[in-house]
Amino acid sequence: MLYAHEVVLNELAQGLRPVAEGVEWFEGLSEDDRRKVLHALVLFCGQARACEDDVPESIARSGIRPTHTPAVMLTKWRFGMAGLPAHELTKAFRLLVALFTIADTRRRTLHCADGCGHEWHNLPVPLRDAT
Repeated sequence: MLYAHEVVLNELAQGLRPVAEGVEWFEGLSEDDRRKVLHALVLFCGQARACEDDVPESIARSGIRPTHTPAVMLTKWRFGMAGLPAHELTKAFRLLVALFTIADTRRRTLHCADGCGHEWHNLPVPLRDAT
């Protein structure tokens, strides 16, 4: 069974939830929980086999500047972003979601294209409020 934050992160990576909604969710968490989510995202990026070649596209997709601290860290393949000052956490979140999306998309395409038993690759499409 997946934890709620795991579902949200995987929905973001699979395009089932818009990034703007994910950022809003992230910013609504306590600072401690935001740091825990960043730690989980780093683990997910590792599990999805993110690689250094994914970094430039991750920075471009994230919408943050290459000179922002999380982008500089990722360029150096450093993942201690959960330890950044609070004002950097959303930038790190956007960047790590982009990296996870790239790596997980590649993994699903290469290894899970014919279906798989990964619970996180078989999420239901989230219901959206009709407004």
